[in-house]
Amino acid sequence: MAAENSEHASAAAATGTEDDFLSSNSIRLSMSEWAIVAVIVISLVIGLPRIWSQVEVFDPGADYRIPRKNSDDYWLYQRFVQTELERNHLLLIGDSVVWGQYVHVDDTLTHFLNENQDEVVFANGGLRGSHPLALEGLVSDYTDGLTGKPVVLHCNLLWMSAPERDLSIDEDVSFNHPRLIPQFIPWVPAYQAPTNERLGVIFGRNVALRSCVRHLNITDFDSLTPYAWSLEHPYENPLSRISLATPQPSNVLEQNPITWIERGITPRGFPWVPLESSLQWGAFRRTVELLRDRGNRVFVILGPFNAHLLTDESRGTYQQLKSGVELWFQENGIPYAAPPLLPSEEYADASHPLSAGYQRMAEAILDDDRFVEWLAETRSSE
Repeated sequence: MAAENSEHASAAAATGTEDDFLSSNSIRLSMSEWAIVAVIVISLVIGLPRIWSQVEVFDPGADYRIPRKNSDDYWLYQRFVQTELERNHLLLIGDSVVWGQYVHVDDTLTHFLNENQDEVVFANGGLRGSHPLALEGLVSDYTDGLTGKPVVLHCNLLWMSAPERDLSIDEDVSFNHPRLIPQFIPWVPAYQAPTNERLGVIFGRNVALRSCVRHLNITDFDSLTPYAWSLEHPYENPLSRISLATPQPSNVLEQNPITWIERGITPRGFPWVPLESSLQWGAFRRTVELLRDRGNRVFVILGPFNAHLLTDESRGTYQQLKSGVELWFQENGIPYAAPPLLPSEEYADASHPLSAGYQRMAEAILDDDRFVEWLAETRSSE
């Protein structure tokens, strides 16, 4: 057999057909054919996400919030923002305090804001685990439709309560939403991903197809790729998994809605990070500035943090930190409300209220003169 192959090669060389022999199984495209391929690929990259947004039904109802399993689904978040804006709803953006960590969808802050007034409809733009560095990326890359619109932004000082939460510690820390944070500038010491991974994240942010495919994986394939899902379910048809329907938030709570005391949390001191060196505070400021540069009318809700669980010394440091944040708002002409400390029994942990706490918090915001004035100006400018 080897001799035959050798003779075949010799014959091919002798007749000048060696290239044909060596590439007998290859496909060669002309320049015009390559151009056609390029057009097809570009059309898929640009067109498929737009087509998918048309065929997948998305009709969020009252009190809708991004489902827990879709917390990393920025494609869905972007569609949610656009849909709520088209309905002329006012977006309240923040972390799990806005989302409602320990409460059902009809016990969140936005629910009680809507229940206690009928001038506007607030939409729950909370995203679990969206610390300020992640919130900056979320607003920058996935809220284009928000340009020029009024927006309420929540500021949670919990993210400055320790170097680990601030992500300023020079150790590899596990945290939520690494795809949203700055990959190179500013440098985040606690994020120690390799360079190729960081470049892949940047590429993914700028290619809608990547977000669309990730949405499909999370929503219909248990956060797996269709191929990986098929390996785990070899006798099921993957096409039957595609529902083309809005992912709905579950009304099942993962954590009991009990107080922080019942949870066994004891008073403690937090190693607060100073504002001047806090990465999270710097990211929050940049987010406010980004929104204002886009023409958004921004209102900030500050806290309320559960100071009941702080030691006296830590509480004093927290008050200084809070005063510094309020001073920055005042110096930069940013309207804000700082709801008073809730009763101890209305907190589930360091920063999340229970249902009664959300109701009290909503009432305090709606009674705040600065918010009343901002809301009236918002209505008059429409």
